[in-house]
Amino acid sequence: MSPLPRYRSVKRVMPRPPKHWVGDGFHVFPVFADLAFKEEISPLLMFDYAAPKQFSSKVGKPRGVGQHPHRGFETVTLAFQGEVEHHDSTGKSGVIKEGDVQWMTAGRGILHQEYHSKKLTREGGTFEMCQLWVNLPKKHKMAKPGYQGIMNENIPVVNLPLGAEEDSESLGTARIIAGELGDNKGAAKTYSPVQMWDVNLPKEGSEVEFPFAANHNCIVFVRMGSVEVLGGEVEDLKASQLGPQDVALMSTDGSAMLKVRVMEPGTSIMILGGEPLNEPIAHRGPFVMNTQEQLRQAMVDFQNGKMGR
Repeated sequence: MSPLPRYRSVKRVMPRPPKHWVGDGFHVFPVFADLAFKEEISPLLMFDYAAPKQFSSKVGKPRGVGQHPHRGFETVTLAFQGEVEHHDSTGKSGVIKEGDVQWMTAGRGILHQEYHSKKLTREGGTFEMCQLWVNLPKKHKMAKPGYQGIMNENIPVVNLPLGAEEDSESLGTARIIAGELGDNKGAAKTYSPVQMWDVNLPKEGSEVEFPFAANHNCIVFVRMGSVEVLGGEVEDLKASQLGPQDVALMSTDGSAMLKVRVMEPGTSIMILGGEPLNEPIAHRGPFVMNTQEQLRQAMVDFQNGKMGR
């Protein structure tokens, strides 16, 4: 019997679908492509990324997307540059500023709208953000709607590599939005184990390792720069190069470590994943449930004005 690989290898680099507009404020491409809403990426569902884009100043209604419903999952919105405002049917509202994260539990149903902040609308500027959808386990599909407004300063930041001496050279940092990295726990509370790390790797040529549970699905998204993912056995590592806005689904071969080599200075990646729910996924538009009947009920509830109360 051959030994298990020491490091996770790339199973698949996903195609890059064309960009599209969500409302008039979010010019995104679907990062997960044809794997969206598939078991291979569970508990994640979908990932829209809006690359840096310059918006002119504007008078009047902010750019964005109007009121719409959700049920059965959570949305996670990260603002990298610029600001996003939101308002929902519970009366909650706020601004997601640069570096902040909004973790919204739609649960049994919520109506909300998202748009450029008053500041970005008035002054114009560069806008960059992403939004992920995270599935809820079936026992929590009808949870009470709610928000976790996570400010940048409250997100734990870990120096890399893990376990290095305090006076050793830092190879970068990881913001732990959710999950655990080493002995460090993320800022978000989740209904199932989810990993969401925002990693900055400034030093070209450096190699960094990340522990990642062997039974968890794992995805690497390159936001800026480029990396090589080094997978396989220690004595025979295979390099898979990922460039800007590439996304790779990692193997589930029993390996519990991820290793990357930085190919450009100023590289930034996101490492995402979690424990698969192993439950049926029924999806239609803004609703994610377990059965078609539950989807039909969600639509009926929305049409009858029962959602968001």
